Amino acid sequence: MNGQAEPLIRVVDLVRRYKMGNNVVAAVNGISFVIERGCFAAIIGASGSGKSTLLNLLGGLERPTSGQLWVAGQDIARARSGALNHYRQRVIGFIFQSFNLLSTRTAWENVELPLMIAGSNAAQRRLRARELLTQVGLSHRLDHRPNILSGGEQQRVAIARALANQPAILLADEPTGNLDSKTGAEVLALLRGLNREQNLTMILVTHDPKVASYADQVIQMRDGSIVEGVVS
Repeated sequence: MNGQAEPLIRVVDLVRRYKMGNNVVAAVNGISFVIERGCFAAIIGASGSGKSTLLNLLGGLERPTSGQLWVAGQDIARARSGALNHYRQRVIGFIFQSFNLLSTRTAWENVELPLMIAGSNAAQRRLRARELLTQVGLSHRLDHRPNILSGGEQQRVAIARALANQPAILLADEPTGNLDSKTGAEVLALLRGLNREQNLTMILVTHDPKVASYADQVIQMRDGSIVEGVVS
């Protein structure tokens, strides 16, 4: 041992193959990289480059065909179902392009859902949801349903929900893809602020170099492989 801290995420020769008819496609093809705790990383590439598959592997939504995936000292690639469920609920927070909010529930009710699954009591859930919505600038929207919120407000609710269980890592899949440029920049500034203020590790998937410019570390993908990894 050299005394240096282990990186939060360590990926070694990671492969994810799919069978498509008679063909086998390597969506992720033997990639390796590390991401340090507190880093804001962007995975960038065109459609079909493998970036979303990589994000799903990092989030424990898919299992790799081969290779190693270590997060906070845990081998996610070989984790059992129970450990993987705990990882998804407690270690990872997910943010999606399409927000994925429940239309019949208010903002605070959407935010409390992960807490409900985790077994928090009603009073704790309500307090935590109110705190998080205030943190993302929506204290005046607690009782509003998604259909009367703007796209930017819906994404802020989704960010608050992702933070509910105090994850170590936020994974964001094209989080500004459904937003105009001004609103998208506001959401990115919010994510960057969370990253800096809370030392929250952020991994964002995008096809847009302007979005990737917010990141400390850029992992560029093409045809399932990394073509460039830059730390600026």
